[in-house]
Amino acid sequence: MTETGTETTDDLTENGTAEGESGLAVHLQGITKRFPGVVANDEVDLAVERGTVHALLGENGAGKTTLMNVLYGLYEPTEGRVVVDGSERSFDSPRDAIDAGIGMIHQHFMLVEPMTVAENIALGNEPRKWFGLAVDRDRIDRRINDLCDRYGFDVDPAATVSDLSVGAQQRVEILKALYRGADVLILDEPTAVLTPQEVEGLYGVLEELTAQGKTIIFITHKLGEATHAADEITVLRDGEGVGTVDPGKTTREELAEYMVGREVLMETDVEPRESGDVVLSTSDLVVEDERDVEVVSAVDLEVRAGEILGIAGVDGNGQAELVEAITGLRRPDRGAVSFDREDVTAWSRRDRIDAGMAYIPEDRHARGLVMPFDMVENGVLGSQRSEPFARSGRIDWDRVRGHSEEIIETYDVRPPNADADAVSLSGGNQQKFIVGREFERDPDLVVATHPTRGVDVGSTEFIHDRLLELRREGVAILLVSSKLEEVRSLSDRLAVIYEGEFVDVTDPDDVTEEELGLLMAGERPSEDVDRTASSDESDPPTSNPGTEPSDGGDRT
Repeated sequence: MTETGTETTDDLTENGTAEGESGLAVHLQGITKRFPGVVANDEVDLAVERGTVHALLGENGAGKTTLMNVLYGLYEPTEGRVVVDGSERSFDSPRDAIDAGIGMIHQHFMLVEPMTVAENIALGNEPRKWFGLAVDRDRIDRRINDLCDRYGFDVDPAATVSDLSVGAQQRVEILKALYRGADVLILDEPTAVLTPQEVEGLYGVLEELTAQGKTIIFITHKLGEATHAADEITVLRDGEGVGTVDPGKTTREELAEYMVGREVLMETDVEPRESGDVVLSTSDLVVEDERDVEVVSAVDLEVRAGEILGIAGVDGNGQAELVEAITGLRRPDRGAVSFDREDVTAWSRRDRIDAGMAYIPEDRHARGLVMPFDMVENGVLGSQRSEPFARSGRIDWDRVRGHSEEIIETYDVRPPNADADAVSLSGGNQQKFIVGREFERDPDLVVATHPTRGVDVGSTEFIHDRLLELRREGVAILLVSSKLEEVRSLSDRLAVIYEGEFVDVTDPDDVTEEELGLLMAGERPSEDVDRTASSDESDPPTSNPGTEPSDGGDRT
């Protein structure tokens, strides 16, 4: 029994109290990891039974990844013992951990996309022939095919990684670890970028791996996947171990409370309301990619004040290009974008920000933050030439600092240090900062792309509440998310995109999650549907593709 904040629960047990080490693949004892000004792990214990799936659950910044980086040899613990298969180990590098049978699959895959599957898997460990003069490619392929047969993977060693789906790339990462002899696999947020169908496939992979004696530790903040896939769950909060729980003897609500230290509302209550005037619309919008392939096909949509229009779809079906055309990051090849009844098709991104269009990007590293900048500098991105942060071309850094510190406090960004570089924050805390910056622009329109990707349950609840608060205030919201539960629970209307066009536009209450999954996979409804994401066909046109852009500042 472990203290959980001010409460005590009989479901949680102290980890690390097992008698002996015979059944343990990994036993971390009293692990403490300190960085300057931060205690990331504080005397954490973790005992993982051999041949099981063990979930490491906690909020963003709880210390989960740091703890696993200690096990993987990326960090040396300040205090504590690392025991693997009953022997105390000291790892100076990941190579030492790999030699000890520890493999780690990172949230952002470490693959070279132009190379083949075989080349990626064997990279740095290539068997040689002809007295070391050449790589033995046949031997590599045989080894990979043997692993695929053993663990039930369907992966072609000759395939180019860039041509594979995200789920297949994840399997390549797992194969790479198995190729190197891993008995313990650490998976960092393994479902973060997977479709629902790929998630189910991953669960099958985990079952097969553990059935053949492998041990899995996966880092997650998602309650559903922890309770579904894990044999045991260890909860971390604020760098400390709260305890270990049997998923069959607890509920999602209890786990959320262990993680956050307070009760968390698991369901979003969306009150019906009348929407206002059209704020955003597109007309016959066509976007081609760099290969001149049409990736957005004649899309019409409308988003009204006080309305959330959700777009659901598997990544790579045109939603990224559609959002880029709406937000000014990409010029459409045909059609028009209107904002507040003005044709803004030719407007720059800066013009759209100044006009009241906020944007939470899909890729927080490439689009949301400048990673070497501190949080003060990142807090003013997009507004560095506008009042109240700049006057006569000079940035008021005191005002910017105050603004950034307010975002950090309001959105619980950890560590709460405005001088920290963006690269030093966890992915979830980077996301919370971006969300806070965009929400606090006082926008008329929010284009939110995967706003809770990589964010824990407590922060997800806060972001959802803030989205609904903006909706009540009359802000128009375009929500793009691969999380079906998110778009179904928040959206007033829901559009499903497949291969660049809307295959259905519906009331979220009128479609099941299974039906949405089929639509996202290209299984079209048997009867014709309206593929125009317009809220009212009787409305007058909101844009004229043939008109020149109105005067709204500099244009690109």
